[in-house]
Amino acid sequence: MISPLLLAAALVLLPTSAARRRLNRLRGRTTTRWKLPRVNQPLVVLLGAGLGLVVGVGGVIAGALLATSVWRTHREASRQRDHLAASAALADGLSAFVAELRAGAHPANAATGAAEDAEPPAADVLRVIAATSARGGDVEAALTDFPDARNLARAWRLSAVHGVPLADVLDAVRRDLDRRTAFARQVHARMAGPRASAAVLAGLPLFGVVLGELGGAGPLAVLTGTAAGQVLLVVGTVLICAGLRWSGRLTRQVIA
Repeated sequence: MISPLLLAAALVLLPTSAARRRLNRLRGRTTTRWKLPRVNQPLVVLLGAGLGLVVGVGGVIAGALLATSVWRTHREASRQRDHLAASAALADGLSAFVAELRAGAHPANAATGAAEDAEPPAADVLRVIAATSARGGDVEAALTDFPDARNLARAWRLSAVHGVPLADVLDAVRRDLDRRTAFARQVHARMAGPRASAAVLAGLPLFGVVLGELGGAGPLAVLTGTAAGQVLLVVGTVLICAGLRWSGRLTRQVIA
């Protein structure tokens, strides 16, 4: 049996993802990350409409509306996760960048060294800084293509115009990114309860239809076989989508 002390030592000595990437580069290996293919909105809408075709015209409209709402919710959540990941990666990259600067390295060399272990998009930002600084260009203008690096561009300009040490200014930007990222993640975790409640409330009408069918009331026959049922199906779907949209907007405003 493996001793708990040996297991703890193995976990401590386990290389991080950045160390593994550097080791793979030294060995000449490349790592491949598998990602789910991105699905565009028209395909999702057509899929929802096709699934709703079995219950008539109202089902087509309701399926398209639900598919659009779910796709937008997923897109907003993915965008929020990507933004938090980019901020955290940029903070880690700036930490290494500042350490290189305080060790006496030139900004171009410091940015190049920090970019080796940085996650994207921080690695791209640091490579742009290295290339621009090496040729004496305008780093602030070069960073305009990176929305997550606006504070970094302003800090670089502050150091260049007022003579503030670059390492101190960049370290202040790093601390600000760390605080913002930690706060956003904390609030995001606390909003898990309201988001789950909104999802449960949105699914209650479907649960009611299932209970009605089990009880012999036949709500599906009304929704699919009558004009009034088709109208009610569309109206109910619109209300569900509006509720999901509104609750999602409230939780995103809190996090933002």
